[in-house]
Amino acid sequence: MSHPRPQPLADAPRAVLVVGAGDAIDTAFIAQNFPERYALKDQAGILDPEHIAEAYWQLHRQPRSAWTHEMDLRPWMETF
Repeated sequence: MSHPRPQPLADAPRAVLVVGAGDAIDTAFIAQNFPERYALKDQAGILDPEHIAEAYWQLHRQPRSAWTHEMDLRPWMETF
């Protein structure tokens, strides 16, 4: 007997992990306390708040046929 596949809920909580400094959120703090990180701003080393918002929107609008409940947002130049 097969078991029904659980369906995601439209209002299910989702996890978004934001790793890195965010421009416009704490730019002055970053510039004063982490000048080496701030110097990377023009090289995609600091997260752009508009891009963070776009990722949240995409998570909200994702299709039911291919969905996720978790997302990591990191600067492009971060190494793993």
